[in-house]
Amino acid sequence: MKHRYEALLVLDTQGKDDNLKDIVDRLEAEFQKEGAEIEQVQKMDKRQFSYVAGELDSGYYVNFVFHAEPDLIKKLQAKFKLDPEVYRQHYQKLREKKETKKKMAEA
Repeated sequence: MKHRYEALLVLDTQGKDDNLKDIVDRLEAEFQKEGAEIEQVQKMDKRQFSYVAGELDSGYYVNFVFHAEPDLIKKLQAKFKLDPEVYRQHYQKLREKKETKKKMAEA
């Protein structure tokens, strides 16, 4: 059964600000290729980190809301860990929307 998730990705865009749309489109395609159904993509802007824990002092935040099988999260984490443009990633399970439950009950 598919659940609703949120993935917050912090992108390393140093020197790549021109290609930002291409990077986000590529990441969205990766989610879909793995079987996730994208509900929403929020491009949240570049932000300074409150403390510097690595080589970067800022990153571009992108939030993906999607539906996927639970075992897909581990696969996405492993895949994006190897991606040089993904600096940090965080996944969270969300509650289902009430409209979605109604639609599923009617079907």
